Order: sequence, then C-alpha cells, then structure tokens
Amino acid sequence: MTRVIAGSAGGRRLQTPPGRGTRPTSDRVREAMFSRLEHLDVLHGARVLDLYAGSGALGLEAASRAAASVLLVESDRRAAETIRRNIADLGLRQARVVAAGVERALADPPDPPDVDLVLCDPPYDIGEAELAAVLTAVRPWLADSAVLAVERSARSPEPTWPADVELIGPRRYGETTVWFAEFVPEGDVA
Repeated sequence: MTRVIAGSAGGRRLQTPPGRGTRPTSDRVREAMFSRLEHLDVLHGARVLDLYAGSGALGLEAASRAAASVLLVESDRRAAETIRRNIADLGLRQARVVAAGVERALADPPDPPDVDLVLCDPPYDIGEAELAAVLTAVRPWLADSAVLAVERSARSPEPTWPADVELIGPRRYGETTVWFAEFVPEGDVA
C-alpha cells in the first residue's frame, strides 16, 4: 500500500498503476526524503517538477505538503491516468500530469525559468548517460537556488550534474540513494 505521508492529504492511500512498470518510492524513503527537503526549506510554495512520476507518489507528496504547483511527467499512459485519478481523489488541484516522455516534456521550458524543486526517480535501468542528458535538459527550467533530488539504486554512481548544479549531498536509505543538489547559476556565488 502506498500512501501520502503528511500534509493536507496525509494518510490517504494512492492508487498504483497496473502491472510491474512502476516502482513507487517506499513510504520510509519518501518520509526521509521529504524530511530532508523540509530541512532545506524548499517545499512550502514551491513550483515542483516530478520526472518519471510513476504512481505520482513523490509529486503528490509535495502537493500535499503545500507546494504551489506540481507538474508530474509520466510516459506510460496507464500510469498517467492513475496519477490523474489520484489528483482528483486527493483534491490536489495544484497538481497536473503530462503524459509524455521526459525528454519531450522538457523540450519547452518556461520563460522565465520557475521550477524550485525537481524530483527525479527514473527507472533503475536508465543509464548514466541518459540521466545526465535529462539533468542537462532540465537546467533551463530551474529558478535560482532550485533543488534537485535524484533517486537511484544505492549501487549507482553519483549523477553527472549539469553546469551550475552543485551537490548538497547524498542520503542512503537501504538499497536507495537520493542525491540532493542545488542550482547556483554562475555569478550567484558569494
């Protein structure tokens, strides 16, 4: 059972997509990850981009915890429909889903860049080069001081960050590592 951990929808169950195509982040990892994000003070009022949304657990957790807007990107149509049902069931009107591949969804960044938090939980079989390309493609979406949280297998290496993205630090939760980084555009360094 997957549920929202805290916030306005805390304790409510999430539907999960049919089949084995998604790997929802465990409640334990999500709780620790969002505790870290709250410590970094990036959730309240944030504009969030959830890449490889799967069941929508990460993005919907952010919406429940007072994110201003959440865009969930999922290529699997059945999973995207499950996310839409979860959004409606939970009444999280600030969340919306785009049923498209991540690369296609990132092709049209907002102007000006306005994303404060990127949640990226790609399938574990996505290679490091493909992940690096996605992280580079997300860079034009980032507002100053945006935080990126990338969930990977604990056996995966550190992601290759784009220019101006600096590692805050990894956190390991059993077989999962979440890499936290911050966008600090050149010229913003003290």
